[in-house]
Amino acid sequence: MKLFKIITIVALGASLAACTTANRLAGIGKAPTLTTIENPTAQAGYKPVNMPMPAPERVAYSPNSLFISGTRGFFKDQRASKVGDILTVQVTISDKAQFSNKTARSRTSTNDAGAGGVVGSLFNSVVPGVSPSTAIELKSGSADSGNGSVDRSETLETQVAAVVIQVLPNGNLVIEGRQEVRVNFEVRDLIVAGIVRPEDIGAANTIPSSKIAQARISYGGRGQITDVQQPRYGQQFMDAILPF
Repeated sequence: MKLFKIITIVALGASLAACTTANRLAGIGKAPTLTTIENPTAQAGYKPVNMPMPAPERVAYSPNSLFISGTRGFFKDQRASKVGDILTVQVTISDKAQFSNKTARSRTSTNDAGAGGVVGSLFNSVVPGVSPSTAIELKSGSADSGNGSVDRSETLETQVAAVVIQVLPNGNLVIEGRQEVRVNFEVRDLIVAGIVRPEDIGAANTIPSSKIAQARISYGGRGQITDVQQPRYGQQFMDAILPF
Protein backbone atom coordinates (compact mmCIF):
# COMPACT_ATOMS: atom_id res chain seq x y z
CA MET A 1 0.00 0.00 0.00
CA LYS A 2 2.82 2.44 0.90
CA LEU A 3 4.63 1.61 -2.33
CA PHE A 4 1.43 2.30 -4.30
CA LYS A 5 1.05 5.71 -2.59
CA ILE A 6 4.66 6.61 -3.36
CA ILE A 7 4.23 5.60 -7.01
CA THR A 8 1.01 7.64 -7.22
CA ILE A 9 2.67 10.72 -5.75
CA VAL A 10 5.63 10.39 -8.11
CA ALA A 11 3.29 9.99 -11.09
CA LEU A 12 1.27 13.06 -10.11
CA GLY A 13 4.43 15.07 -9.59
CA ALA A 14 5.75 13.99 -12.98
CA SER A 15 2.48 14.91 -14.73
CA LEU A 16 2.41 18.30 -13.00
CA ALA A 17 6.01 18.94 -13.95
CA ALA A 18 5.26 17.97 -17.55
CA CYS A 19 2.31 20.38 -17.75
CA THR A 20 4.33 23.15 -16.17
CA THR A 21 7.25 22.49 -18.51
CA ALA A 22 4.91 22.64 -21.51
CA ASN A 23 3.50 25.96 -20.31
CA ARG A 24 6.99 27.32 -19.76
CA LEU A 25 8.10 26.24 -23.21
CA ALA A 26 5.00 27.82 -24.77
CA GLY A 27 5.76 31.10 -23.01
CA ILE A 28 9.35 31.43 -24.20
CA GLY A 29 9.91 34.94 -25.55
CA LYS A 30 6.48 36.14 -24.37
CA ALA A 31 5.59 38.45 -21.52
CA PRO A 32 3.27 37.14 -18.77
CA THR A 33 -0.36 37.65 -19.70
CA LEU A 34 -2.61 39.88 -17.60
CA THR A 35 -5.78 38.40 -16.21
CA THR A 36 -9.09 39.68 -17.56
CA ILE A 37 -11.27 42.02 -15.52
CA GLU A 38 -14.11 39.97 -14.09
CA ASN A 39 -16.89 40.28 -11.55
CA PRO A 40 -15.38 39.20 -8.18
CA THR A 41 -18.72 37.77 -7.05
CA ALA A 42 -18.81 35.48 -10.11
CA GLN A 43 -15.38 33.98 -9.39
CA ALA A 44 -15.17 30.31 -8.46
CA GLY A 45 -15.06 29.87 -4.71
CA TYR A 46 -16.51 33.30 -3.91
CA LYS A 47 -18.56 33.40 -0.71
CA PRO A 48 -20.47 36.45 0.56
CA VAL A 49 -19.35 37.72 3.94
CA ASN A 50 -21.71 36.53 6.67
CA MET A 51 -21.11 37.95 10.13
CA PRO A 52 -23.28 38.64 13.21
CA MET A 53 -25.07 41.93 12.55
CA PRO A 54 -27.45 44.15 14.52
CA ALA A 55 -30.94 44.93 13.28
CA PRO A 56 -31.01 47.32 10.29
CA GLU A 57 -31.57 50.96 11.22
CA ARG A 58 -33.86 53.22 9.27
CA VAL A 59 -32.46 56.39 7.75
CA ALA A 60 -33.73 59.46 9.58
CA TYR A 61 -34.55 62.62 7.63
CA SER A 62 -34.73 65.96 9.39
CA PRO A 63 -37.70 68.11 8.34
CA ASN A 64 -36.93 71.37 6.51
CA SER A 65 -33.25 70.38 6.12
CA LEU A 66 -31.16 70.67 2.98
CA PHE A 67 -28.79 67.90 4.06
CA ILE A 68 -29.32 64.16 4.15
CA SER A 69 -28.17 62.44 7.33
CA GLY A 70 -24.60 61.12 6.97
CA THR A 71 -23.57 63.18 3.94
CA ARG A 72 -20.78 65.74 3.62
CA GLY A 73 -21.59 67.37 0.31
CA PHE A 74 -24.34 69.91 -0.30
CA PHE A 75 -25.83 67.94 -3.17
CA LYS A 76 -24.35 64.45 -2.91
CA ASP A 77 -21.81 62.58 -0.87
CA GLN A 78 -18.99 61.51 -3.21
CA ARG A 79 -17.71 58.79 -0.92
CA ALA A 80 -18.24 55.12 -1.77
CA SER A 81 -21.44 53.83 -0.22
CA LYS A 82 -23.05 51.21 -2.45
CA VAL A 83 -22.15 48.16 -4.50
CA GLY A 84 -20.03 49.09 -7.50
CA ASP A 85 -18.58 52.28 -6.02
CA ILE A 86 -14.81 52.75 -6.06
CA LEU A 87 -12.55 54.01 -3.29
CA THR A 88 -8.78 54.29 -2.91
CA VAL A 89 -6.99 52.19 -0.32
CA GLN A 90 -3.74 53.63 1.04
CA VAL A 91 -1.68 50.56 1.90
CA THR A 92 0.90 51.37 4.56
CA ILE A 93 2.58 48.46 6.32
CA SER A 94 5.57 48.99 8.58
CA ASP A 95 6.13 45.99 10.84
CA LYS A 96 9.18 45.20 12.91
CA ALA A 97 9.56 42.34 15.38
CA GLN A 98 12.51 41.08 17.41
CA PHE A 99 12.39 38.02 19.65
CA SER A 100 15.19 36.16 21.39
CA ASN A 101 14.79 33.02 23.51
CA LYS A 102 17.33 30.83 25.24
CA THR A 103 16.67 27.66 27.23
CA ALA A 104 19.16 25.45 29.06
CA ARG A 105 18.46 22.39 31.22
CA SER A 106 20.74 19.78 32.80
CA ARG A 107 20.16 16.81 35.10
CA THR A 108 22.50 14.12 36.45
CA SER A 109 21.71 11.21 38.80
CA THR A 110 23.81 8.35 40.18
CA ASN A 111 22.61 5.29 42.17
CA ASP A 112 24.92 2.72 43.76
CA ALA A 113 23.96 -0.56 45.45
CA GLY A 114 26.30 -3.08 47.05
CA ALA A 115 26.43 -5.98 49.46
CA GLY A 116 28.96 -6.69 52.22
CA GLY A 117 29.73 -9.40 54.70
CA VAL A 118 28.53 -12.91 54.03
CA VAL A 119 26.13 -11.80 51.31
CA GLY A 120 28.95 -10.02 49.53
CA SER A 121 31.19 -13.08 49.71
CA LEU A 122 28.45 -15.24 48.25
CA PHE A 123 27.86 -12.72 45.45
CA ASN A 124 31.60 -12.63 44.67
CA SER A 125 31.74 -16.39 44.46
CA VAL A 126 28.84 -16.43 41.99
CA VAL A 127 30.12 -13.56 39.82
CA PRO A 128 33.93 -13.51 40.05
CA GLY A 129 35.73 -10.24 39.41
CA VAL A 130 32.87 -8.00 40.60
CA SER A 131 33.34 -5.96 43.76
CA PRO A 132 30.52 -6.71 46.24
CA SER A 133 30.55 -3.12 47.48
CA THR A 134 29.54 -1.82 44.03
CA ALA A 135 27.69 -4.78 42.64
CA ILE A 136 24.97 -2.56 41.13
CA GLU A 137 25.64 0.92 39.82
CA LEU A 138 23.17 3.06 37.82
CA LYS A 139 23.99 6.39 36.22
CA SER A 140 21.85 8.70 34.10
CA GLY A 141 22.24 12.15 32.72
CA SER A 142 20.42 14.50 30.37
CA ALA A 143 21.10 17.92 28.97
CA ASP A 144 19.03 20.21 26.80
CA SER A 145 19.94 23.54 25.27
CA GLY A 146 17.96 25.66 22.84
CA ASN A 147 18.40 29.06 21.24
CA GLY A 148 15.99 30.93 18.99
CA SER A 149 15.74 34.42 17.58
CA VAL A 150 13.46 36.32 15.21
CA ASP A 151 14.42 39.59 13.54
CA ARG A 152 11.88 40.74 10.96
CA SER A 153 11.24 44.06 9.28
CA GLU A 154 8.65 44.70 6.57
CA THR A 155 7.71 47.96 4.86
CA LEU A 156 5.12 48.48 2.12
CA GLU A 157 3.61 51.74 0.91
CA THR A 158 1.34 51.92 -2.13
CA GLN A 159 -2.19 52.75 -3.25
CA VAL A 160 -4.81 50.65 -4.99
CA ALA A 161 -8.39 51.30 -6.05
CA ALA A 162 -10.98 48.88 -4.66
CA VAL A 163 -14.60 48.18 -5.55
CA VAL A 164 -17.47 47.82 -3.09
CA ILE A 165 -18.80 44.31 -3.71
CA GLN A 166 -21.22 44.01 -0.80
CA VAL A 167 -23.07 46.17 1.74
CA LEU A 168 -23.62 44.50 5.11
CA PRO A 169 -26.87 45.00 7.08
CA ASN A 170 -25.22 47.46 9.49
CA GLY A 171 -23.92 49.61 6.62
CA ASN A 172 -20.31 48.40 6.56
CA LEU A 173 -18.79 47.86 3.12
CA VAL A 174 -16.98 44.79 1.81
CA ILE A 175 -14.30 45.89 -0.64
CA GLU A 176 -11.94 44.09 -2.95
CA GLY A 177 -9.32 45.48 -5.29
CA ARG A 178 -6.62 44.02 -7.50
CA GLN A 179 -3.86 45.75 -9.38
CA GLU A 180 -1.49 44.27 -11.95
CA VAL A 181 1.52 46.12 -13.32
CA ARG A 182 3.75 44.56 -15.97
CA VAL A 183 7.29 45.80 -16.43
CA ASN A 184 9.17 43.99 -19.19
CA PHE A 185 8.74 40.29 -18.35
CA GLU A 186 7.63 40.64 -14.73
CA VAL A 187 4.10 41.20 -13.41
CA ARG A 188 3.51 42.68 -9.97
CA ASP A 189 0.24 41.67 -8.26
CA LEU A 190 -1.40 43.61 -5.44
CA ILE A 191 -4.62 42.36 -3.87
CA VAL A 192 -6.58 44.14 -1.12
CA ALA A 193 -9.81 42.93 0.48
CA GLY A 194 -11.69 43.47 3.73
CA ILE A 195 -14.49 45.32 5.53
CA VAL A 196 -14.56 49.09 6.08
CA ARG A 197 -16.85 51.54 7.83
CA PRO A 198 -18.30 54.35 5.74
CA GLU A 199 -17.35 56.75 8.55
CA ASP A 200 -13.66 55.87 8.10
CA ILE A 201 -13.64 56.86 4.42
CA GLY A 202 -12.02 60.28 4.05
CA ALA A 203 -13.33 63.29 2.17
CA ALA A 204 -11.08 62.38 -0.78
CA ASN A 205 -12.73 58.93 -0.93
CA THR A 206 -9.65 57.24 0.53
CA ILE A 207 -9.15 54.92 3.48
CA PRO A 208 -5.92 53.72 5.17
CA SER A 209 -5.27 49.99 5.27
CA SER A 210 -5.02 50.12 9.07
CA LYS A 211 -8.78 50.73 9.25
CA ILE A 212 -9.74 47.70 7.15
CA ALA A 213 -11.22 44.91 9.26
CA GLN A 214 -10.46 41.31 8.27
CA ALA A 215 -7.86 42.78 5.92
CA ARG A 216 -6.33 40.52 3.29
CA ILE A 217 -3.35 42.14 1.58
CA SER A 218 -1.21 40.23 -0.90
CA TYR A 219 1.81 41.68 -2.67
CA GLY A 220 3.80 39.50 -5.03
CA GLY A 221 4.87 38.94 -8.59
CA ARG A 222 5.14 36.45 -11.40
CA GLY A 223 7.39 36.25 -14.39
CA GLN A 224 10.94 35.36 -15.30
CA ILE A 225 12.59 36.87 -12.21
CA THR A 226 10.14 35.23 -9.81
CA ASP A 227 10.49 31.93 -11.67
CA VAL A 228 14.27 31.96 -11.33
CA GLN A 229 14.02 32.65 -7.60
CA GLN A 230 11.86 29.55 -7.03
CA PRO A 231 13.46 26.10 -6.62
CA ARG A 232 12.71 23.52 -9.30
CA TYR A 233 9.75 21.16 -8.83
CA GLY A 234 12.06 18.20 -8.38
CA GLN A 235 13.83 19.91 -5.52
CA GLN A 236 10.51 20.90 -3.92
CA PHE A 237 9.33 17.28 -4.23
CA MET A 238 12.47 15.96 -2.59
CA ASP A 239 12.22 18.54 0.19
CA ALA A 240 8.67 17.36 0.86
CA ILE A 241 9.42 13.63 1.15
CA LEU A 242 12.93 13.52 2.57
CA PRO A 243 12.98 13.26 6.39
CA PHE A 244 16.38 14.94 6.68
